[in-house]
Amino acid sequence: MSDRPRISACIIALNEADRIGDCLASLAFCDEIVLVDSGSTDGTCELAAARGARVIRRSFEGYRAQKDFAVSQAAHDWVLCLDADERVTPALRASIETARDAGFDEAAGYRFARATEYFGRFLRHGNAYPDRVLRLFDRRRGGWRAGREIHEHVTVDGAVATLAGDLEHRAYRSLDDQLARYRRYAAMMAEHMHVSGRRGHLHNLIVNPCWRFFRGYVLRGGFLDGWRGLLFACLEADYVREKFARLWLLQHRD
Repeated sequence: MSDRPRISACIIALNEADRIGDCLASLAFCDEIVLVDSGSTDGTCELAAARGARVIRRSFEGYRAQKDFAVSQAAHDWVLCLDADERVTPALRASIETARDAGFDEAAGYRFARATEYFGRFLRHGNAYPDRVLRLFDRRRGGWRAGREIHEHVTVDGAVATLAGDLEHRAYRSLDDQLARYRRYAAMMAEHMHVSGRRGHLHNLIVNPCWRFFRGYVLRGGFLDGWRGLLFACLEADYVREKFARLWLLQHRD
């Protein structure tokens, strides 16, 4: 239909030359692609521009701030936000196109499941799946408005509907990459919690990691993903432990 809403795809990136091509290819149904780059040196910007993306260079000020800026640069009010390591599957694309052809009249935003690829196979249980994320929304009624810069999320004023199909998340290039990310995220979350007035206690170093492991591996069936599920649950628990250790140290650094 000629009057159907147009979609702007918004991506943030840094040195994603090995992954940006697949991400962009999965967004071919969108009416424009905006990529905000925070200083890539591996040809990410050139590759994205060659594939038709509008590339904007901007210093990194935080994940939420970077994504919010990307949305502000979009030409259209309906935006679909992805990271460079994510891809829209054919099933999800079909769901988005159906909602778009209906004028997005069901909701102000749409969420869908995200499936994380983990050492050669997608995790289908535990804390990793379905991991529903709200990434398609009307920016006039919502956006990246939550205050924290890490583990950021979208909120909208209005109804939120769920679409069928997965968003593929190819998050980790290697175990070292995963560990480095968790360490960086733990530091950022601890700083956010500290500034927000959250207090950490020594029992958090034991109780919270154990609960994260138990919830994901046992209650949510992470064990059904075999050794990948066990490894993922263990490293998640380690991340929680480091986060609270850093929070504790921030409280007692003086």
